[in-house]
Amino acid sequence: MPNNSTSGAVIQDDASLAVSADPMTALDNLRTSHVSPLLSPALLRAEHPVTPAVAKAVTLGRRDTVDILEGRDDRLLVVVGPCSVHDPEAALHYARLLSEHAERIRDEVCVVMRVYFEKPRTTLGWKGLINDPDLDGTYAVNKGLRMARQLLLDISTLGLPVGSEFLDPITPQYIADTVTWGSIGARTAASQVHRQLCSALSMPVGIKNSTEGDVQVAVDAVRAAAAGHVFPGINADGLAALVTTSGNPDCHVILRGGSAGPNYDAETVADTLARLRKAGLPERVVVDASHGNSRKDHVRQAAVVRDLAARIADGEPGITGIMMESFLEAGRQELTLGKRDELDYGRSITDACLDWTTTASLLDELAAAVRTRRARNGNG
Repeated sequence: MPNNSTSGAVIQDDASLAVSADPMTALDNLRTSHVSPLLSPALLRAEHPVTPAVAKAVTLGRRDTVDILEGRDDRLLVVVGPCSVHDPEAALHYARLLSEHAERIRDEVCVVMRVYFEKPRTTLGWKGLINDPDLDGTYAVNKGLRMARQLLLDISTLGLPVGSEFLDPITPQYIADTVTWGSIGARTAASQVHRQLCSALSMPVGIKNSTEGDVQVAVDAVRAAAAGHVFPGINADGLAALVTTSGNPDCHVILRGGSAGPNYDAETVADTLARLRKAGLPERVVVDASHGNSRKDHVRQAAVVRDLAARIADGEPGITGIMMESFLEAGRQELTLGKRDELDYGRSITDACLDWTTTASLLDELAAAVRTRRARNGNG
């Protein structure tokens, strides 16, 4: 009878088990079909460098956003744009319209364009421009990274700050220097990896409540991100590295509703502020008019924004920002992989969005609400 124990390991003597000639295949790569090179962050940044105009836009955008979060600037932060970018040309078209409108209301509203490249999925689906830039399932990630960074540079050149969600913990090394405001989604708010990532990022980061609507998860994440951490990551050359951070004091909660329903009401905002106060954190909240707060109906976003505008005008404290999902055309469309030529120009292929005309009107209403609040406070 064979001895089945050697150095504490169990060896199965079973003829039905196939033994690979390559131990690595059997032990490490059993379900990995292919590993291909990824360009380094340093190479991408050298190929698509930050210009002085871009650096100015990012620096001023971050400064203004932090000032609003800290209460030094009484404007309203508004993060608005497509659910996710699938067509850089249409996104830049939208950016030009938004940039012009943002300039007209700049005294009341600080506009940041939502430019998201990574799409978290509940099950399966297109994962975003970085993951599959050709929309055909070929997963040309190196191409996607190049397209994403170039678009961020093009939009920033307009003087328009950009906001982006960070889903993969490696991606920020490639694009974070061009981003004014970051976000962590509802599916990753409880993730230790993403809380550590937030502690390292150089811009303000909004963290959403969970998909179920749990606000405390976001409050805990803001607290964790404010502390320093040490964790494995990559450096600019793409090499494994140990990252030591000092913490990010500019993180904040985003109320986005959940499976239980909307949570943008005054009572929930007040409760969130109380939770932040109890945790010793700054009392500031950004409200997402989409997702659970609109019950995933893009048309309802307008009603949410108008309700918030009325409350801002009345002087309700704590609402420092609003988010909207908006594109050139209203609604959404289905993507058939490999048939991008059949898509409508300027219409989302992920969550349904408001159209540009409605968006512009809502931005004007928010600017008017800020003017009314100032008049009520005697600083108009």
